[in-house]
Amino acid sequence: MSSPKGSSQRRYTPAEKENAVRLVRLRREETSESHGSVKAVAEQLGFGVESVRAWVKQADVDDGVKPGTTSQDAERIKALEQELKELRRANAILRSASAFFAAELDRPHR
Repeated sequence: MSSPKGSSQRRYTPAEKENAVRLVRLRREETSESHGSVKAVAEQLGFGVESVRAWVKQADVDDGVKPGTTSQDAERIKALEQELKELRRANAILRSASAFFAAELDRPHR
């Protein structure tokens, strides 16, 4: 699949992401090392190393292992930002309408 920007980024399913994270964590437990686990799992699965690294990092945040913005919070922030954008647009429309009607009221009538 290619994205609109012209790059050829592969889209991974949630199951593929969860499996990769599980395998990285399992490998870290087995080897007692964190270094190299992401690369080994990514190569084993044929996934991009940076993709797997990002999934593991986000999973660690989501599971409370590391500090950061959880996926759930990120979705909520995105929804709130969209709502804010819509409210600002509505306010701009209302300000314009208010100014229009105020000008109509101030205009002398015949």
